[in-house]
Amino acid sequence: MDNTEKHKDFEQIENDLNEKILKITLKIKEQYPELYQYLEEMPVTVPAENDPEISLNQLNTYYESLIALLKKYKVESS
Repeated sequence: MDNTEKHKDFEQIENDLNEKILKITLKIKEQYPELYQYLEEMPVTVPAENDPEISLNQLNTYYESLIALLKKYKVESS
């Protein structure tokens, strides 16, 4: 696999993660507005100074934290 293919794969994975983050964020905003306020308090995927790019791992960690927040809320509110 050459660098062009690797870059395309990276971009596809990054786009998929961003789409998932957007969908779950919108779901929280629309269906659980009382929870939406806490999204601003969550640790943000801030890039490191020496590596300003947000990594796929950071995006995935953020997505997983959104899922965990929603699951915890559903369990606690039922």
